Formats: sequence, C-alpha cells, structure tokens
Amino acid sequence: MSTIQPVIITADQDLLLDFYTKLFGAEEIFRVPEAGPAFYLGLRIGDTDLGLVAKANPGTVAAPRILLSIGVDDVDETLGRVAALGGSVRSGPNDMPWGQRVAHIQDPDGNPVNLTQPIPAR
Repeated sequence: MSTIQPVIITADQDLLLDFYTKLFGAEEIFRVPEAGPAFYLGLRIGDTDLGLVAKANPGTVAAPRILLSIGVDDVDETLGRVAALGGSVRSGPNDMPWGQRVAHIQDPDGNPVNLTQPIPAR
C-alpha cells in the first residue's frame, strides 16, 4: 500500500480505467462496491496505487479534479492539527465499510486531501 495515493475524480471512470490499463498496464486491485457500478476503483501501476472515483459532475478546471489520499497512523490526532497548520477540515472522521477511517480536509491552497487509517479487525 502506498503512503500517498493519488485519486482522480472523473465523470467517465470506464474511460480512465481503459486509458490507465492500456497505457500503463494498470491492474484493478480493489472495487467499491464489489458488484455493479463502482464508486471507487483501486488500480496498481508498478508499485504504486491510483484511485478512480466516479462523480457525475466532477467540476471544471477551476474545481479540484485530483485529490491526495494520505495514510496516517491516527486520523483523529492528525485531524486535530490541520487548522493550526493553515488547512481546513471538510468532514469526518468516519469509519468506512471498506475498512478505513477517513477524514476530508483541504490544504492551505484549497486542495482536497483524504486522511486514511486502516480500521483494526475486531
């Protein structure tokens, strides 16, 4: 798993899946949900992971179309330091059904960033 994972927000997930598969040999390694149209596709290119998120209206050039998803040891602790460093908290933290604790923030320039942490098996 990559510590920093780029995630592309797209209105045409199939087009990007085809592009990254054919151009870079990307392999699908993760899908949410597992059956039917995917909200999230996890791809592996070499030793790097790339995410594709489906969104009907991903915005224009003026709106963010790529976000960083950064794995941290403790989402809650990290979230507590965001504002002091010039960022802002958008939502979270939330436990997701795919086994991650996730919070959404923006960096000081307004770029979207997901903070993620694996949820320990119970």
